[in-house]
Amino acid sequence: MKSLEIVGFKRANLGKKDAKALRLDSYVPCVLYGGAEQIHFSVPAILFRELLYTPEVHVVELNIEGDIRRAIVQDSQFHPVNEMLLHVDFLELQEGKEVKMDVPVKYVGVSPGVLAGGKLVSKLRKIKVRATPENLPDSVEVDISELGLGKSIKVSKVVPNNYTILTSEQAPIATVAIPRALKGQMSADK
Repeated sequence: MKSLEIVGFKRANLGKKDAKALRLDSYVPCVLYGGAEQIHFSVPAILFRELLYTPEVHVVELNIEGDIRRAIVQDSQFHPVNEMLLHVDFLELQEGKEVKMDVPVKYVGVSPGVLAGGKLVSKLRKIKVRATPENLPDSVEVDISELGLGKSIKVSKVVPNNYTILTSEQAPIATVAIPRALKGQMSADK
């Protein structure tokens, strides 16, 4: 799992007015949960580029005025119109204590349905898992080597490795769609 360092500054004043002033200065108000106490701090908005605008999962080394803590992003809020980052919640990682996290799906193998002219349609980009920090996977591998035309692979087919899958077992991860041209060809063959 990739690790990123983010430097933050403790917030003296909490509230909407102060949060708005922080955003105008290109800082993002943040909160760290999961430890003995909640820590309110702010971080320069530019530091979130590698963390939030990527499908990868990162463990964050938070440096809040010299106090270093390991955490993951629990939630992030964006403005509905201008997409500006408004707020980020971090969850502090503690050894042996399980956390829940959305992990990206990674396809392995070659689908016979795709080789036959079908199109792989991704239904789930991430799967929710629960694991201790040391067992959190970078991604969940999904084997599509037996996925034929018109077939789907569900969460129940994924084999977890030292983590628990929380996403519904019946949820489809990917489907091989049959293109219109092939559908016409298949009905003409009958």
